[in-house]
Amino acid sequence: MAPCSPTGAGDEYPVLVYTHQSAGRGAPSFALAWLAGLGLAILTIVFSAVEDIPIQDPDSLIPGYIRFPAIVLGAIAIDVVPRTFVAAGRPGSGWVRRLGATFRTVLRERWPLSHWKFALNGVVAWYLCYAAFRNVKSMAPFVHEKIYDEPLADLDRFLFAGHDPAAVLHAWFGTGLAAHFFSAVYIVWIALVPVSIAIALVWTRHTRAGEWYVTAVAVDWALGAVLYVLLPTVGPIYSDSSAFAALPETYVSRLQESMWGDRVAVLADPVGAGTLQTIAAFASLHVGIMVTICLVVELVGLPRWVRISSWVFLALTVLATVYLGWHFFVDVIGGAALGAFAVWIAGIATGNRVGLRARLVPDPVAGVSDPAQSASASRP
Repeated sequence: MAPCSPTGAGDEYPVLVYTHQSAGRGAPSFALAWLAGLGLAILTIVFSAVEDIPIQDPDSLIPGYIRFPAIVLGAIAIDVVPRTFVAAGRPGSGWVRRLGATFRTVLRERWPLSHWKFALNGVVAWYLCYAAFRNVKSMAPFVHEKIYDEPLADLDRFLFAGHDPAAVLHAWFGTGLAAHFFSAVYIVWIALVPVSIAIALVWTRHTRAGEWYVTAVAVDWALGAVLYVLLPTVGPIYSDSSAFAALPETYVSRLQESMWGDRVAVLADPVGAGTLQTIAAFASLHVGIMVTICLVVELVGLPRWVRISSWVFLALTVLATVYLGWHFFVDVIGGAALGAFAVWIAGIATGNRVGLRARLVPDPVAGVSDPAQSASASRP
């Protein structure tokens, strides 16, 4: 492809050509993510018909079909706009014209048609899985009415030599500032998932790595939803609320009360409630998705500070979910196994493998004769 001159002054900027690797894949891009989403969608439709429960948008405040594309578009803007201003240089004579030409060059380099297709394919597949997951999770108490909290609590006490894991953490960390700290960890986790999806679809130039991560998270949702139906639980904060009475009011405690109110309303009148219930404990997807993140950042070789930060946040997530009563410790174990399996099976499905071992396979990207001259600087 011939180089272009964004400034019109003869400065040549080579255009990066992105090609999504298909050799050795055996399946289209995001095939397993689409399969997981379609499988959950079928479960949603079947459960809705059998139990006479309406299918609902999982995000009542800002619909997910608006929120997630907005996150992706915002990430694209963050990807393109700063690069444009840096490459255009200081304001001066002809700066506006130079800015426009540079913007077109950066957009062409960073966002060729192949990458638009990649990002849109990934976000739609992932959102289908997410929306169906939320509905299946809400319908789980109707499909399987028994609650298994008591045997899981007994197993927890067995693993902790007769002690309750949450009580142990309350004794270790106290029930004051630690509650607010772990509440903040939970809030960060809520934001982490959509942001990480945006990073994988927008900012990565390694499409195989991005596809691997998004597919793995979709598998997390799918397996988690199946477990919610097979082994319904509500978690220690609801099955043994007295064990958490000493904790102060936090954002999480208010959220827990709100979620219980939603569950009571949905179970009483699933049609008139106008919302979804979101309580289910086994397995912990907080832990599962964090394990997925940790393994993916290791396997794709992200910078050391990213890898260390991910593992530290995983440890904090484990402590927070047990300390605040969201999950039994057994849920943590189940979530960790689920997250690790999701990374492996997603690696196989996306062609990131050597035999049956998950390994990142490089994208074939057309070379750039002088990357330093590129208007968009081809990283990340």
